[in-house]
Amino acid sequence: MADVLISEFMDNDVAQGLIAEFDAHWDPDLWGKRDELLAQVANARAIVVRNATQVDEELLEVAPNLKVVARMGVGLDNIDVNACKARGIEVCPAIGANAVSVAEYVITTAMILLRGQTYYATGDVADGAWDRPKFAGSSEIAGRTMGIIGFGSIGQVVGGRASGMGMDVIAFDAMMPEDHPAWSNAHRVDLDDLVAQADVISLHCPKLPDTIDLIDERQFGRMKPDAVLINSARGGIVNEVACADALRSGKIAGAALDTLDVEPITPEVGTLFQGIDNLILTPHVAGVTKDSNRRIAEVAAQNVRRVLK
Repeated sequence: MADVLISEFMDNDVAQGLIAEFDAHWDPDLWGKRDELLAQVANARAIVVRNATQVDEELLEVAPNLKVVARMGVGLDNIDVNACKARGIEVCPAIGANAVSVAEYVITTAMILLRGQTYYATGDVADGAWDRPKFAGSSEIAGRTMGIIGFGSIGQVVGGRASGMGMDVIAFDAMMPEDHPAWSNAHRVDLDDLVAQADVISLHCPKLPDTIDLIDERQFGRMKPDAVLINSARGGIVNEVACADALRSGKIAGAALDTLDVEPITPEVGTLFQGIDNLILTPHVAGVTKDSNRRIAEVAAQNVRRVLK
């Protein structure tokens, strides 16, 4: 049995480095084969995961030698952190390693949504139509207000990119103290004021009992009708029924959802969002690029080496 278990996709070169250095087993699909996963982890001292592998009591019970859970990413909702702590298992997220990728996703989707139908003109133009009024009624990102909910490592990078694009930056973070130096780069506001003032609302908070349905029907009702919402944090923070209603009814101008409450989405949710043309749906890849994948993998590998050696 392997000393190091890699249960999801990883940069190949970094994974091969771990395999050469340790008795390591790598199966990118292992997360979905629960019985095999439990058998493979029995003697492992380290497991490297993304967000699909459930590191729960059941897994920890059959892994008495486990010393470290290296998370390729920052969210920990698939890891029972308290159970790991009780067993002396170190949980190591790759904090900041995918911040640039997420920030670029936020800025890109914000610009697309603010431009409305502009970037969807290909079919018309190819067919010979030249309807400039139809595709020209859009907004610039410069001069608008970026509202960031969750001003941690990723939120701060988003704020820096937004400021560089000429945006004003406001932020809400329930956990960050008022004297934190990060506030020098954003105006601190409460949640209701942020939702009401921002032209672009970007979520970067963890999924906790207090943040489930944080953006609900009430908050959609407070948003500007030309505002856009971007969720690259965790599914469940945005109430999906309320979001679909807000998009269909014109309460907001658009939304980009990279994360949803159940992933992959259920047929019911697919039907809920079907036919909404001011919506961008992506499969939890805001922070996944060739570049960030390499950085995340390197941080995870370094954490494995540090703990085991």
